[in-house]
Amino acid sequence: MDKCLVSPSMLAADFANVQRDVEMLNNSEADYIHIDIMDGVFVPNISFGFPVTEAIAKHAKKPLDFHLMIQDADAYLEHCKNSGAAIVTVHYEACKHLHRTISAIQELGMKAGVALNPHTPVEVLREIIADIDLVLVMSVNPGFGGQKFIPHTFSKVERVAEMAKEVNPSLLIEVDGGVSSENARELVQKGANMLVAGSFVFKSNDPVETISTLKNV
Repeated sequence: MDKCLVSPSMLAADFANVQRDVEMLNNSEADYIHIDIMDGVFVPNISFGFPVTEAIAKHAKKPLDFHLMIQDADAYLEHCKNSGAAIVTVHYEACKHLHRTISAIQELGMKAGVALNPHTPVEVLREIIADIDLVLVMSVNPGFGGQKFIPHTFSKVERVAEMAKEVNPSLLIEVDGGVSSENARELVQKGANMLVAGSFVFKSNDPVETISTLKNV
């Protein structure tokens, strides 16, 4: 992969101007649009539900990258598909039968990802890393945008890349939380090939230029 994939997070968008912000992403170098769905149970926040994601999908020309921070992901996989999801990522910490959930996502024709909270060791992926399309390394505790990047993330990304090298060399290694031009280059050097950025993109003076900067770290 020549350039890092970029998936700006709609969590930091202006919800009074969702169509405008999605069209801005359509006209940028963004590869995906990141959609954070939270239930107030698995994480201490509620984001938005499927009526909003369907509105985003209606205007989006980029594929949608769904991140489910919810307790019962299995019940909503069809909703994700119907909302235009190209990728659905579930949390290792929230799935009782992870392999079954991953299989269900892939059977619906979507890429399947597994997210790890900052305190969860990457070794828990050993038995499933060959079967998934993406690993999402959380570089903040999930639930709220605008948090400070946790430096321990660098070594976690490196270990995921090492694990994937033999069994799944095309694995997408995505990092979400506090990503900026200050840490993006090192994340890519450690093995990340997909970056999520919310506040860093949407609160910048020129979001299109900021996305371009991340693409070219």
